[in-house]
Amino acid sequence: MAATKKPVPKKTTASKPKPTAKKKTNRTFGQKVKWFFIKLFLWFFGLSIGSVIIFKYVPVPFTPLMVIRAIENKLGGKEVYFDHDWEPIEKISMNLQKAVIASEDGTFLYHNGFDFKALQKAYKSNERGRRIRGGSTISQQTAKNVFLWQGKSYFRKGLEAYFTVLIEVIWGKQRIMEVYLNSIEMGDGVYGAYAATEHWYRRDASSLTAMQAAGIAAILPNPRKFKATGSSSYINRRKERIVREMRAVGKINYNAK
Repeated sequence: MAATKKPVPKKTTASKPKPTAKKKTNRTFGQKVKWFFIKLFLWFFGLSIGSVIIFKYVPVPFTPLMVIRAIENKLGGKEVYFDHDWEPIEKISMNLQKAVIASEDGTFLYHNGFDFKALQKAYKSNERGRRIRGGSTISQQTAKNVFLWQGKSYFRKGLEAYFTVLIEVIWGKQRIMEVYLNSIEMGDGVYGAYAATEHWYRRDASSLTAMQAAGIAAILPNPRKFKATGSSSYINRRKERIVREMRAVGKINYNAK
């Protein structure tokens, strides 16, 4: 009897699973705007801290005000005069350091960047319609000069406060004073102690007398209008007052806090 052949089972080809397409995340316009500002904030935060750390060790080559003044003179058809050389604080007269503390910020060595009593006094006087200088400290002025632009908007003042905190924490008082004395406007096109002492007195920044230092400090409210030499009676009175207040400053200790 012949053996019956068993039917050969058909080969079944297993179908390969189709690759699943990645789902696209469709962000709304509001989410895109939100992420844009988050990234912008992180970039600003990183760059601002990085620049403050760099300028703790590297001389500040120029400031926004220097650029603005040059543009203003160019557009006004005036000579673009620019004199700025960096001078280490060890070579800047202690008389000049005392003079700017006496004239600009008497509590510089002791505050944390802000003199709230001076701010309150300025606010009350402004309410009465009196024209006085603001309550900005040397730290605030340095933050504004190095990192920001001139102006009185709340936005700029907020950025000024932010940078003031950064330089107080990262730089310390001595570095703040060094940068301040090397970047502040001390005449028309004259920036910093080295250029100012050469411009006004034809001498180096380390050899200023108390009265000469007071002369430079006295013109800081408006250095393009006032003169440190051949001064008006108003500036001469300011010089005398600053010299008296310099005695009260006494020995400078940048680690006083």
